[in-house]
Order: sequence, then structure tokens, then C-alpha cells
Amino acid sequence: MNSRRDVFQAIADPTRRQIIELLSEEPQNLNSLADKFDISRPAVSQQIKFLKECGLVEVTKKGRERYCAIQPAELIPAFMWIEQYKKLWEERIDSFEEYLMKLKSERNDQRS
Repeated sequence: MNSRRDVFQAIADPTRRQIIELLSEEPQNLNSLADKFDISRPAVSQQIKFLKECGLVEVTKKGRERYCAIQPAELIPAFMWIEQYKKLWEERIDSFEEYLMKLKSERNDQRS
């Protein structure tokens, strides 16, 4: 049974999100990427493996180095899913702000 990991599992972890962010700036070799974290190189390698299984990172070998590059198209499903809720949450936040302003106004009217 091959349970392919998905983009939502990938972005659920803060370390993996940070790796995605770093690789979105430029491809990096595994050692230079690992140097940016307070976790071991093998732990970073595991995160890269996870991202690779999700299709978010491509790892290529150049000589003795392994280079990691982001595959941004694989993030599209997550963006599309999030986008559908963006308007809903913006409306709810706006409504909440209006409610708070109304309460503040009522409170000020009661004090006067």
C-alpha cells in the first residue's frame, strides 16, 4: 500500500514550511540547508525526504552534493483550498470588527 503524502501534511510542520521558504529563494545543497537549522543534518534530510514524497522538492545529485529545489506547482492545491475560505474569513473578521465598534460606541454612549 503506497500512502502518498500530500501538500497539506507538508505545510503542517513549521520546519518543513521554513525549508519551503528557504528553497523558494534559491535551490540549495543539503549541507547548506541543514546549517540553517538547530536540528541534526539527518533530521533535515528526513524533512527533505518528506517534502520530496509530497512532490514539493526535487533532489538532484551533482558530483558528491545533493541539491534541493522547490517544485512550486505542487503548492497550488493548498493555495486553491485556502483561497476558497479567504473571503469567508475576511467577511467574518469584518463583521467582528463592526460588532466590536458597535459595543464600544454603546459603551461610550452609556458613559455620556
